[in-house]
Amino acid sequence: MPMNFRKAPAEDPEINLIPFIDVLLVVIIFLMLSTTYSKFTELQLTLPAADAEKQQDRPNEVRVGISQDGRYVINGKPVDGRKVEVLASELKAAANANQQAIVVIAADANAPHQTVIAVMDAARRANLPRLTFAAQVPQGD
Repeated sequence: MPMNFRKAPAEDPEINLIPFIDVLLVVIIFLMLSTTYSKFTELQLTLPAADAEKQQDRPNEVRVGISQDGRYVINGKPVDGRKVEVLASELKAAANANQQAIVVIAADANAPHQTVIAVMDAARRANLPRLTFAAQVPQGD
């Protein structure tokens, strides 16, 4: 009796995507529940104060004062305008071409952050890379 050795018809392999989709949905739900959203515009900051003795006036310092409303004073002289280019030219004039001059930024605690960044950018443009910040001694300690 002859044997019939025929191959069974080849079935296309089937990929079941349902477990994969289930795992992805669980990961998405986990990420949605564990993510926290915070509003950085509502942060209340208290700037630090330094506990150091008052330093004397030094000839190679350029003191830049920044008021609460964003006005600038360089070595006691008010600056007209708030553009970085104006600040850079005033800083360069106040430093008298002294490349070793130290720019001391004394900003009001409520001064806009952008005004401090503008002074730092102006000092860089005026080729005055040495910067420091003034702080006050905390009251009541």
